[in-house]
Amino acid sequence: MPETNYYKILGVNKNASDEDIKKSYRKLAMKYHPDHAKGNKSAEEKFKKISEAYAVLSDKEKRKQYNTFGSTGFHQRYSQEDIFSGFDFNDILREFGFGDAGPFSSGRSGIRFSFGNESPFGGYRRQQQAQQKGSDLVYELPLTLQDVATGTDKTVSFQHQGQTKKITVKIPKGMISGKKLRLAGEGEPSPFGGPPGDLYIQAKVLKDPVYEAKGHDLYINQDIKLSEAILGSNISVPTINGKKLSLKIPPGTKHKTKMRLPGHGLPRMHGKNQGDLYVRIHVNLPRKLTKEQKKLIEQLSDTGL
Repeated sequence: MPETNYYKILGVNKNASDEDIKKSYRKLAMKYHPDHAKGNKSAEEKFKKISEAYAVLSDKEKRKQYNTFGSTGFHQRYSQEDIFSGFDFNDILREFGFGDAGPFSSGRSGIRFSFGNESPFGGYRRQQQAQQKGSDLVYELPLTLQDVATGTDKTVSFQHQGQTKKITVKIPKGMISGKKLRLAGEGEPSPFGGPPGDLYIQAKVLKDPVYEAKGHDLYINQDIKLSEAILGSNISVPTINGKKLSLKIPPGTKHKTKMRLPGHGLPRMHGKNQGDLYVRIHVNLPRKLTKEQKKLIEQLSDTGL
């Protein structure tokens, strides 16, 4: 079902007051009402849309549900009959100066729309309801960085229609936080006899004691001695796959310098490339010096270093 932006249809912003919404609907209703746009089919469709938008946004509970769940979620919870339930268009139209003409009709134009027990879209809406799929479910799955790096099989257990259901899911490499897998037909059943919704497995990567993940890139802190920072050195850096890489530390490397090892981060989901591994250099400054160390530092100081 395509997204329906009721605020955009009425030409108001999301924070619009009830009075602003009413004023905007009145202005549009005057323009597109069948009595004013006689024989104009596009105007007729426009009038239906703005009326639906007003029926939702003028009702505090429906507006709250629409704001909370968005267009798709709202229409999975409200049928067309629900949208117009308890909404008296006669009162609204009389207030706007159109008069009372039955359930909701225009005597002069001969165009009639029912907003009572029937929806304004009649059988077409009922056909849409019959085809409407059930609600989707989202299961948040905790994964370690090792799971993301190598891929794994996970068994997820969740409540579905009052019963505990277990499904084994193959987690591909590179499934970082926010990425989803779709399991078709494993969601909620349709209330109108249509196809069931889908189940989405959404990854949530757990914190790791060694690496910090930012997307597909990994960050690791490596301590070096003051002498290594000054003179330069080679250090060993562990990768997420268990390898050891040699990293050259240039002479004069500063504290918190960040060095990049390309292609040694996390793999990309369904792709061949990988993110990068960034090494953050921490220069350890000794808190206490031996007499010999202090003497050497003083000698260095005398040389102007």
